[in-house]
Amino acid sequence: MTIRENTGRDHAGRWQKGASGNRAGKPRGARNKPTLAAETLLDGEAEALSRKAVQLALAGDMSALRLCLDRIVQDRPVCFSLPNLNTSKDAVTAAATIVAAVAGGDLTPSEASELSKLIEAYTAEFEQRIIKLEKAVESR
Repeated sequence: MTIRENTGRDHAGRWQKGASGNRAGKPRGARNKPTLAAETLLDGEAEALSRKAVQLALAGDMSALRLCLDRIVQDRPVCFSLPNLNTSKDAVTAAATIVAAVAGGDLTPSEASELSKLIEAYTAEFEQRIIKLEKAVESR
């Protein structure tokens, strides 16, 4: 059996990593059936459910209290100044600034974690560029 190069399969006929029979794949942002069913059931009930969660929290239900507090505190703006990130060296300085802010009590560990993820995403671009440069040098 001969396998054509563009079929997405390897020499043994198995799917290659990152390739499938459906080239388009699942559209970005598509939701699965259970999620759609839950949204249909809860449609129009958000206000009543929120009110009930607050009532339970105020009555001392710790799970409801945790849920309410998580929603109140979630995604609040963090007033924190990071140095400009223009080079990979700047990412190291930014990370050190975050660590110092946690140590000084200006940032919570979870806020620091989220900021660190942003720096990590930023530095990923540098890593990709370095890998490309290294491959180019090796191929010479």
